Amino acid sequence: MRASLEAHLGSHKVARVVYGSIIGLAFVVALQEHPPQAGVVAVGLFVTGFAVALAEVYSEVVGVETAERHRVTRAQLAEMAGNGGAVALGIAFPAVFFLLVTVGLLEIGTAFTIAKLTGLGLIGFYAYWAARFAGGSVLRALAQAAIMASVGGVVIAVEALTH
Repeated sequence: MRASLEAHLGSHKVARVVYGSIIGLAFVVALQEHPPQAGVVAVGLFVTGFAVALAEVYSEVVGVETAERHRVTRAQLAEMAGNGGAVALGIAFPAVFFLLVTVGLLEIGTAFTIAKLTGLGLIGFYAYWAARFAGGSVLRALAQAAIMASVGGVVIAVEALTH
């Protein structure tokens, strides 16, 4: 487990998961004021993850083909698909909590709360490890994690105030 976590943290997919998490968090916050049924939220997260992943892959293909003046190779396409999958995972992760609502294990309000908190936690987690891997002290890493999670908190607060 530790080795796979370290391998993940050392990959470029971290950036894609964080990007997806921010999109997923924004999606959840936008729906909270007038929530649809939990299944609709879950499907919306999956569909959004899929759509953004496709957009990510397509834009990368177009970028490579225009910049490098050749068709993308299978290896390039596989890497692009992996990156798109990481974005989709970051977006769709909160769907788990809404699926738990559909089977009666959580209430809808609790699912929204957990989805927001885990989104902020994930953003803070990656910020902490980014600082540590960049040579920062534990204190600096904790400060960076708190600052980055706070940015997500501000997004949630602004959304709450505008509804």
